[in-house]
Amino acid sequence: MPAERIAESLAFINWTVLTALGVGSFAAVVAGRFRTDATRGYLAFTAFSAAAFALLAGLTDSSLPALLPALALHADPGWDPLRRLALLALPIIAAIYGIALLRGRRAAPLAVAGLTAAGLVLVTGALSWGGGGLGSVLLLVELAGLSAVLGGVWAAMILGHWYLVTPRLPEAPLVRFARWLGVALAIQVGLFVAWIGLGAGPSGTPAFAALVGPWALFVWLRLLVGIVFPLVVSWAAVQTARSRSMESATGLLYINVGTIAAGTILAAGLYFGAGLLV
Repeated sequence: MPAERIAESLAFINWTVLTALGVGSFAAVVAGRFRTDATRGYLAFTAFSAAAFALLAGLTDSSLPALLPALALHADPGWDPLRRLALLALPIIAAIYGIALLRGRRAAPLAVAGLTAAGLVLVTGALSWGGGGLGSVLLLVELAGLSAVLGGVWAAMILGHWYLVTPRLPEAPLVRFARWLGVALAIQVGLFVAWIGLGAGPSGTPAFAALVGPWALFVWLRLLVGIVFPLVVSWAAVQTARSRSMESATGLLYINVGTIAAGTILAAGLYFGAGLLV
């Protein structure tokens, strides 16, 4: 039954993964532009990839099915038009921002506009499927965390590739990206404990019951494979990048892309399929 429920929510899982990649990687580009010495070619490429992910998320959003009665939550369709408008604006802004970065411009107004569109996507998504009130606030925090780690690891992995073709680049940008990723994952550990301890989510599961119930296997996989293991790997990536072992750092970040993506799929499946916030 748990696996069937997750399969039934596949369209919403797909939306979550693509949105997290688009929103998170664009935020990483902006952070990289203003807080690191990353090259403009790398930043522009990552901005274009953010635009592609956001475009795919928008196409997915327009074809989302109605939530099945068997699923643990209900949708508020009143937020659909605004969410889809934000998902239309984000890829356009991200693509224009990428062009501006290629030309060596800071383009702060475009960065602010893109972050505003990205934030609006997450807010309207939380209002659509969070149930309103505190539930929407908690879902917004969850979506923001998923976007930070999935978009962040994508941006860090791409940056690792830049060192393989341009070996004289300073190591500071990759070290900083990997550290940011580690911080975001550490926050996710804290959120996981809080969500489980409070029984957060529309299902109303009692405190810590999710760790031993019918969804326990997926919950533990979410924690161990999707959060704890990537946190350890991120720490290792920081150490290898500091020693300028860029091939090793890039390989570690490749591993993190897979495990964090798996963790995002599990988190989305548990929310939309079981009403569990993890």
